Amino acid sequence: MYVMKRPDCTKCIYYYITLDERHPKACKIFNIKSLHVPSADIKRFTGHECPVFKERPCENKKKMYRESSIIDTTA
Repeated sequence: MYVMKRPDCTKCIYYYITLDERHPKACKIFNIKSLHVPSADIKRFTGHECPVFKERPCENKKKMYRESSIIDTTA
Protein backbone atom coordinates (compact mmCIF):
# COMPACT_ATOMS: atom_id res chain seq x y z
CA MET A 1 0.00 0.00 0.00
CA TYR A 2 1.34 3.44 -1.00
CA VAL A 3 1.15 6.09 1.70
CA MET A 4 1.43 9.69 0.52
CA LYS A 5 3.86 11.72 2.57
CA ARG A 6 2.76 15.07 3.95
CA PRO A 7 4.26 17.94 1.93
CA ASP A 8 7.15 19.77 3.62
CA CYS A 9 5.64 23.21 4.19
CA THR A 10 9.07 24.76 4.73
CA LYS A 11 9.80 24.08 1.05
CA CYS A 12 6.50 25.55 -0.21
CA ILE A 13 6.22 28.99 -1.83
CA TYR A 14 3.11 29.75 0.25
CA TYR A 15 4.74 29.05 3.64
CA TYR A 16 5.98 31.89 5.83
CA ILE A 17 7.04 32.62 9.40
CA THR A 18 5.01 35.07 11.49
CA LEU A 19 6.11 37.27 14.37
CA ASP A 20 3.39 35.82 16.60
CA GLU A 21 5.08 33.55 19.15
CA ARG A 22 1.87 31.54 19.67
CA HIS A 23 1.35 30.97 15.93
CA PRO A 24 4.76 31.17 14.21
CA LYS A 25 4.01 29.09 11.09
CA ALA A 26 1.58 30.16 8.38
CA CYS A 27 0.19 29.53 4.89
CA LYS A 28 -0.66 32.38 2.52
CA ILE A 29 -3.21 30.37 0.52
CA PHE A 30 -5.31 29.00 3.39
CA ASN A 31 -4.67 31.97 5.69
CA ILE A 32 -3.72 29.57 8.50
CA LYS A 33 -1.46 30.56 11.37
CA SER A 34 -0.49 27.76 13.71
CA LEU A 35 2.01 26.33 16.14
CA HIS A 36 2.29 23.34 13.80
CA VAL A 37 3.12 23.24 10.10
CA PRO A 38 0.06 24.25 8.04
CA SER A 39 -0.10 20.93 6.16
CA ALA A 40 -0.79 19.16 9.48
CA ASP A 41 -3.76 21.44 10.10
CA ILE A 42 -5.05 20.93 6.54
CA LYS A 43 -4.90 17.16 7.04
CA ARG A 44 -6.65 17.43 10.41
CA PHE A 45 -9.43 19.74 9.13
CA THR A 46 -10.13 18.13 5.74
CA GLY A 47 -8.76 14.60 6.01
CA HIS A 48 -6.70 15.17 2.83
CA GLU A 49 -3.15 16.23 2.14
CA CYS A 50 -2.49 19.85 1.11
CA PRO A 51 -3.77 20.30 -2.48
CA VAL A 52 -1.81 23.49 -3.27
CA PHE A 53 1.75 22.57 -2.27
CA LYS A 54 4.17 24.14 -4.73
CA GLU A 55 7.87 23.63 -4.12
CA ARG A 56 9.95 26.77 -4.06
CA PRO A 57 12.93 26.90 -6.41
CA CYS A 58 16.18 25.51 -5.04
CA GLU A 59 18.15 28.32 -3.44
CA ASN A 60 21.49 26.60 -4.03
CA LYS A 61 21.19 27.29 -7.76
CA LYS A 62 20.70 31.00 -7.11
CA LYS A 63 23.80 31.49 -4.98
CA MET A 64 26.57 33.38 -6.63
CA TYR A 65 30.08 32.99 -5.38
CA ARG A 66 32.26 36.05 -5.23
CA GLU A 67 36.00 36.01 -5.16
CA SER A 68 37.28 37.70 -2.08
CA SER A 69 40.31 39.89 -2.51
CA ILE A 70 42.71 40.34 0.37
CA ILE A 71 44.42 43.68 0.64
CA ASP A 72 47.96 43.58 1.96
CA THR A 73 48.29 46.57 4.28
CA THR A 74 51.83 45.73 5.45
CA ALA A 75 53.53 46.79 2.23
